[in-house]
Amino acid sequence: MEVTIEKVVAGGLGLTRVEGRVALVEGALEGERVEAAEALQDSRATLLRMRTVRVLEASPDRVRAQELPTADLAHASYAAQLRYKRGFVQEALERIGRMEGEVGPTRPSPQQWAYRTALQYALFEGRLAYRERGSHLLRTFNQDPLAVQAVQEFTARLNPEKLVGLEELVLRASFHTGEVLAAIVAAGDKDEYAEVTEHLLEAGAVGVSLSAPGERRFARGSHLLAGQDTVLERYGQLDLSVSAVGFAQVNPAAASELYLEAAELAGQGHQALDLYGGAGALGLHLADRYRRVTVLDISKEALRRGRADAERLGIRNVEFARGDALRLPYGVDTVVVDPPRAGLGAEVRDALLRSDASRLVYVSCDPATWARDVGDLARRGFQLVSVTPWDFYPQTAHVEVLSLLER
Repeated sequence: MEVTIEKVVAGGLGLTRVEGRVALVEGALEGERVEAAEALQDSRATLLRMRTVRVLEASPDRVRAQELPTADLAHASYAAQLRYKRGFVQEALERIGRMEGEVGPTRPSPQQWAYRTALQYALFEGRLAYRERGSHLLRTFNQDPLAVQAVQEFTARLNPEKLVGLEELVLRASFHTGEVLAAIVAAGDKDEYAEVTEHLLEAGAVGVSLSAPGERRFARGSHLLAGQDTVLERYGQLDLSVSAVGFAQVNPAAASELYLEAAELAGQGHQALDLYGGAGALGLHLADRYRRVTVLDISKEALRRGRADAERLGIRNVEFARGDALRLPYGVDTVVVDPPRAGLGAEVRDALLRSDASRLVYVSCDPATWARDVGDLARRGFQLVSVTPWDFYPQTAHVEVLSLLER
């Protein structure tokens, strides 16, 4: 059917209305008239999901799209992407957070393409593949334009026939050093993958790890098969270790700018807490601003990397602790949080309100859960001072948020 798109909403989907029902259309931009097909779903659903079949009247923001499942906003100009992402955050703040406030312009990524240093590829029909959006269907590709050059060159050297038996291949490259780490996700004993390991090393990997499949990637741990398990990446002012099996921001250039800005927002004081701190990329940037910094997380792998980085950098006033987010230390002036997509649970928000912290720097990868959290905190004592969207993922609908709350 032919529909006209009212606006682009979270997820990069075009919103329209069909016979009194809201419809979300993949691949459509604000103001466009498109021919759309309805996705298979329950006929009783109040929300229609559709996909663009043909553009009848194009937006001036439309550009030629890259064919990649993860590049769900690549059909929009970069200026339009930044504008849309600011709108996603503004709408979340008003609709979910039930708050008024001005969201700043989206801070652009230094690179619009070839920015991503961590990639998770499936194997399908002897080729690397991405999963289709919202499904388990796989789509193979010849080149990944979002991947940094080192990864593109590495994958070009791979022989898929030597990757038989793998479920996934996870790669982590360093902008700083140009090195590539590989982690294979596959069932079986490590001895079964000697030839795969040798091939990955010959293709240029400086280290190869093995992880068994699980409900969550790397939830069952990993084993180093050969080489090294970390490389150095530049984040902000610091060279920090990253691994193929642990979390670190995948756009180091954009993350560097955010970390430096977050440190400025955190100010100075006696004690700071980096909650959900991982390997301490944020917390380590507070070391010269606070007498004491605690990085709290549950990941043994991340905390191990963080301790090693602090020791290598000669930073003595940052403590890495494994523990529950509900158990906040006393006497904290400032809390910095960068939680998973689920955001802060109600009990964590309660703990923050009971804490001594007068300043909260909240970094989020999900505007919806962020808006829920800051709305609750603002109604119970904190004041939202500033909100800035950051684009860590150009060509996609994902957006990061950096915000400051005080009381």
